[in-house]
Amino acid sequence: MSQGNAAAGPLATSGHSAQNYHYAQQQQSSMAQSKALEAANYQNQALYARLGNQQANAPAAAALYGNPAASAGSGQGMSSGATGHGAATNSAPGAGAGENETLYQLMVELFSATNREQALAELSRRRDQNPDLGVALWNAYGVMTILYQEIIAIYPLLNPPALTMPVSNRACNSLALLQLVATHEQTRMQLLKANVPQLLYPFLSTTSKAKQYDNLRLTSLGVIGALVKYDSHEVISFFVATEFLPLCLKIMDIGSELCKVVATFIFQKIILDDGGFNYVTSHPKRLHTVLVILNNVINQMVVAPSNRLLKSVTKCLIRLADNPKACEEMREGISENLRDSTFAQVLAEDVSYRRLVYQLIIKLA
Repeated sequence: MSQGNAAAGPLATSGHSAQNYHYAQQQQSSMAQSKALEAANYQNQALYARLGNQQANAPAAAALYGNPAASAGSGQGMSSGATGHGAATNSAPGAGAGENETLYQLMVELFSATNREQALAELSRRRDQNPDLGVALWNAYGVMTILYQEIIAIYPLLNPPALTMPVSNRACNSLALLQLVATHEQTRMQLLKANVPQLLYPFLSTTSKAKQYDNLRLTSLGVIGALVKYDSHEVISFFVATEFLPLCLKIMDIGSELCKVVATFIFQKIILDDGGFNYVTSHPKRLHTVLVILNNVINQMVVAPSNRLLKSVTKCLIRLADNPKACEEMREGISENLRDSTFAQVLAEDVSYRRLVYQLIIKLA
C-alpha cells in the first residue's frame, strides 16, 4: 500500500497542479474580462449622464455584466432587468434609457466571436438613434481594437479578389461605426491622430467593380468624408501628407456614380483649403492630371448625367481657376460638353447649377 501510494503520489500531485493551474487561468481570464467591462462602464459614465440616465451605475453594470439582480435592485424607475444577451432594461427617467442599455449590451457582444457579426450589424442599424454612440465606441475598453481587427482581417481577400458579399457587409458595418467616431466632435481628431484613416487606403486602392468591393470603397469614403466636411486645416494636411489624393482621383475617374460623388466632394474640400490647393496647383504635372480627370468625369456624364456630381465637378473647376496656370489650361482644354448644350436640361432645371456655370465662365473669361 505504501509503495502504491508512493508511486501514485507524484502523479496525484501533478494532477492537482494541473487542476490548480487551469483553475488559476480561468480565474485570471474571468478577472481580466471583469476589469475590461468595468473599465468600459467607468469610461462611459459621463455619456450615461449626458443621455439623461440618472441611475448610471446600477443600470450600466446590469447591462455590462448581464446581472438581473443589479438591474432590478436599482429600484426606482426600473421595471425589469436584463435577462440575458440582448435584453434591454426599461427606465423611467427617459424614454431612450432602454435603448441606451441595448446599445451597451451590443457593445459587450462584440467581445464574443459567436455574436460579433450580429452585434456589428445591429449597432450599424441603430447608429442614427444615439448621437453620442461614437463617443461610447471610442471610450469603451477594447471596442476600437475589435473594429480595427475586423477591417484588417479582410486585407488578404483584396488581391487577388476573393471577397464575398457577407464578408464585405460585415466590414462595411465596422466602417459605418468608424464613421460615427469620425463624425463626433469629441473623437474626430483623436481618430485622425491615431492614423486610423490609413487603415482604409487598401480598400480605396481596389479596382474590382464587383458590388462587394464598391461597397467597401463607398463606406470607406464615407468615413473620410465625415472627417473633411468640417473644413479643418489639420484634417486636410493629414490627407495631403498621407498620399490620399491619388486614391481619391482614381475613384473619381473609374468609380461608380456614388463613389464618384463622394470622392469629388472630398477632393473639393481638400482644394478649398489653402494647403490642399497649393499642393495640387504647385506642380504642373499634378495639376494637369487633376484637370484631365475632371474632364473625364464630365465626359462620362454625357450618357448618364448626375446633378450632384456635375455640381461638385464644377465647384472644383471654379476653385482651381483661382490659379493662373490652371485657369489658362482650362481655357484651352476644358471639356466641350460644358460649353455646348450637352447639359442644357440640367441648366434649365437646376438654378444653383446654372449659377455655378456662370461663375466659371466669368472666371475663365
